[in-house]
Amino acid sequence: MMGNNTKISIRFFDDREVRAVWNEENNKWWFSVLDIVAVLTGQDDYTKTRNYWKYLKAKLKKENSEVVSITTQLKLFAPDGKKRLSDMLDYSGIIALGKQFPGKKANRFIEWFTYSDESIDGKSKTKAYALFESSFVDSIEVGTTKGLQQIHAYLFGGLYDFAGQIRQKNISKGGFQFAVSHFLGNTLKQIEQMPENAFDEIADKYVEMNIAHPFMEGNGRSTRIWLDLILRKRLKKCVDWSKISKNDHLNAMITSSVNSATIKDLLKNALTDEIDSLEMFMKGIDYSYYYEENE
Repeated sequence: MMGNNTKISIRFFDDREVRAVWNEENNKWWFSVLDIVAVLTGQDDYTKTRNYWKYLKAKLKKENSEVVSITTQLKLFAPDGKKRLSDMLDYSGIIALGKQFPGKKANRFIEWFTYSDESIDGKSKTKAYALFESSFVDSIEVGTTKGLQQIHAYLFGGLYDFAGQIRQKNISKGGFQFAVSHFLGNTLKQIEQMPENAFDEIADKYVEMNIAHPFMEGNGRSTRIWLDLILRKRLKKCVDWSKISKNDHLNAMITSSVNSATIKDLLKNALTDEIDSLEMFMKGIDYSYYYEENE
């Protein structure tokens, strides 16, 4: 059974969530069967998804399929907001389940699911997961450029040779030019001195740091953790990033350089006081890295 500190990860396929629960005893992830059935059937209705799995499970049981025999039950949040026992499968079980569904979507799902986490993003994400439980998180300077560099160095150390280093080159994205490198040092000093006592002040500081984009790569992932640490210290709050969709976040950040109202509204509506929740932190990392995935 899961305790309060159980690690929950969220993966995304075709913009749909696939939840996973870490089991310390077996040292492996267990994946939500209902989430994967919903993905493979394109179904949004929870009851219909559950009924489909009930039918498929009975069919597989008659066929003596290993998929049924290796299914276990762990608690996950149901649509009514309560934690209920839900069928879960491990890595090999999910691949076996995927093969029960015909067509290109199932093949594409298996290809996505078996993708190696040995990429830079995969390794960096693993480091990010560990941050919450590490003693290092308590030594990070809050709201400073140095603090942001500490986060970036932690996430990307050994992966990028510029981990934690302020960029010396100009960069742009989607036609938008981030802060000019020649003046970046002064820009970061000005941002560092911005007040952070109220939500609006903290949000303004976050927006300005995003416009500065101090690193060659990995800015968004580092800056969102930086923002959460400020909110935790100043307001005893953090962001429940799962309440902000990928498209809404992207569009709000694009317009924030001229009008920060939208990103402020999104962040304010997603604030939570669950600052000591490992599950909330893990979920935040999952969404943060998902924001950066290319379509």
